[in-house]
Amino acid sequence: MATKVKSVDALSGKATPNQELPATYEAALQELDALVTQLEAGQLPLDQLMAGYQRGASLLTFCRDKLAAVEQQISVIENGELKSWTKQ
Repeated sequence: MATKVKSVDALSGKATPNQELPATYEAALQELDALVTQLEAGQLPLDQLMAGYQRGASLLTFCRDKLAAVEQQISVIENGELKSWTKQ
């Protein structure tokens, strides 16, 4: 299930339409990677640059939240003791 996020336009201060976040961490990371490539190319008009930056910030928060949730689950599984990952 995708999550909707409401953002505020940095230039106008007005609420922007809800954008759905990807359903998975992997999809969000893939979209974020493509977005970073576009932003780094420096070929976007200013309004698209701001929209891309805002979308990227939302995707980054989504990814960080997913990783934090997994870390918390691992902590519970390991009885509160985080262990380093090792190749077996």
